[in-house]
Amino acid sequence: MIYYNVMLKSFWKAFCLLGLMMFSISTFAQDAELGMEYMKAGEYEKAKSVFQKLSKNKETAKVIHKPYLQTLIKLKEWEEAEKFVKKQIKNSDGSAKYITDYARLLEVTEKKDEAQKQYGIAIDKVKDNDYAMMELVNEFSQNQQYDLAIETIEKSREATKSVDKFAIQLGKLYRIQGKTSQMIEEYLKFGLASDNREMAQAMLQDELKDEKEIEQFEKILYTNVQKYPDQAYFSEVLIWHMIQKKEFFKAFVQARALDRRYKKEGVQVTDLGFLAHQNKDYINSGKIFEYLVKEYPRNQNYPLWRRMLINAKEEVIKSVYPINTADIRLLITEYSKMLEELGTNQKTLEAVRSKGLLYAFYLNEKDTAIVVLENAIKLANGDQQFIDRCKLDLGDVYLLKSEPWEATLIYSQVEKSEKDSPLGYDAKLRNARLAYFRGDFELSKEVLDILKQATTREIANDAMELSLLILENTGADSTEKAMKAYSNVELLLFQHRNEEALASLITMEKAFKGDPLEDEIIYLRAMTYLKQGDTEKGVKDLETIIQKFPIELKGDDATYHLAKTYQEKMNQPSKAMKLYQELLTKYPGSIYGADARKRFRNLRGDTIN
Repeated sequence: MIYYNVMLKSFWKAFCLLGLMMFSISTFAQDAELGMEYMKAGEYEKAKSVFQKLSKNKETAKVIHKPYLQTLIKLKEWEEAEKFVKKQIKNSDGSAKYITDYARLLEVTEKKDEAQKQYGIAIDKVKDNDYAMMELVNEFSQNQQYDLAIETIEKSREATKSVDKFAIQLGKLYRIQGKTSQMIEEYLKFGLASDNREMAQAMLQDELKDEKEIEQFEKILYTNVQKYPDQAYFSEVLIWHMIQKKEFFKAFVQARALDRRYKKEGVQVTDLGFLAHQNKDYINSGKIFEYLVKEYPRNQNYPLWRRMLINAKEEVIKSVYPINTADIRLLITEYSKMLEELGTNQKTLEAVRSKGLLYAFYLNEKDTAIVVLENAIKLANGDQQFIDRCKLDLGDVYLLKSEPWEATLIYSQVEKSEKDSPLGYDAKLRNARLAYFRGDFELSKEVLDILKQATTREIANDAMELSLLILENTGADSTEKAMKAYSNVELLLFQHRNEEALASLITMEKAFKGDPLEDEIIYLRAMTYLKQGDTEKGVKDLETIIQKFPIELKGDDATYHLAKTYQEKMNQPSKAMKLYQELLTKYPGSIYGADARKRFRNLRGDTIN
């Protein structure tokens, strides 16, 4: 019974104490809130009387420290403010955050030298404690005292003999101050120290938007590559940056140096070669694969590199108009020599296919092409995807021969064999295009609308473009005469019957003046002239589109190709630059934007060595 009474008394005391604490906390919260309300209303005398009472308790003083100090400063009660802050410093055993508040108070009262001294004391206090140091950095940042925040990190680095700690935070502080070079250096330090190049690159990509900043970045990278020749990191970041800009030769120079220095057996260089090829930079793709072929003739990837080298040459030859058939025959000879040396296997089969396409599309030897492609199918040894790629080519050859029913039969075989795959979608797109060539626009659009939703981006874009063309140019009249004439011209061009196509386009422009297809007709004719090597007529048509149809679908296409023609064919860089700039301004969302920007910079002389 006695034990029970003692326990009951103890419990009652604890309960009363808890109740008192709860009451005290509730009262404190109410008082603090009242003080804040007075302060917000600008009634600083009332706020002071509330905060002054709360400041007498060591614990509550910590909570109302900032608003009370701000209130005293507003009232210009400097002596009271200094007394309060010094008491806080004493009660906290010299906490850095209270010392910095004291320093700010000294600044307000024009005691700048003493203020700097106190800031120094605060920074020294935290330099060996990363957590406390970052708290102080955040404090300085919130008060926009960025120089002091930077100094705090630098002092910590000195104290801990670490040149790269908190590089991200320091980089962000430099960014706020507009010190781009220092920011770049810090982000690079972070990538190097943490072995997290991808994160550093992502931050740099987010931060560097301005052309001048990008130039600074390149200069810093080149400087570091030269300064630290045995440090692969800077070369790898430079390679990544050049790839982003699609400057593949510059990327190749760095990748080749790394490849030789670290004996990488061409792994990174191979990836770069394929990237250049995918981006249609065939000249530099050829240079890259030529290096690999010469450097590693016994490598297991040699057959692949050899084929890609010839293919790059092929693409370059095919881009020059008029196409020299003698060069095409030399390419076929190169493919044949490669097949003789290396044999026909999985790594060289694509060379057989390439030969067939050259015979069909550039030498007009369609029957020979069919024999070569059918032979490639026999040699495929059950590789269904390769077989189906060759079948799509065969369908195209039959279309060249004006045998559309044979073509659609083969396309449909691939649709069935490669259902719900990119190759199957490609076959479906070719069948849709074939229906378009035949003038069956309803069927073509029906298939194209399906492809817009469920396929790869490239095929979806092609499907969308052709679907839009059909949508905008059918239904206006019952005969759809202009659209049928236009699709027939596209078939002639597919069959490389360019002269016939040009004659039809000239007639169509006159016959369909004012038709919605007028700009498409002139644009198609311009591109055909350029392919034929008739630069003067091509330029004239492109200028017509820019002047008469600037807001139509072909406005940006015409501007880009006219600029490119002035640059590459007519040696008029100033006109080209003006047009590239016009493209970037008038058509900010154009697919040609990235290349136009690159070409403009090169013409301006922005290349960095």
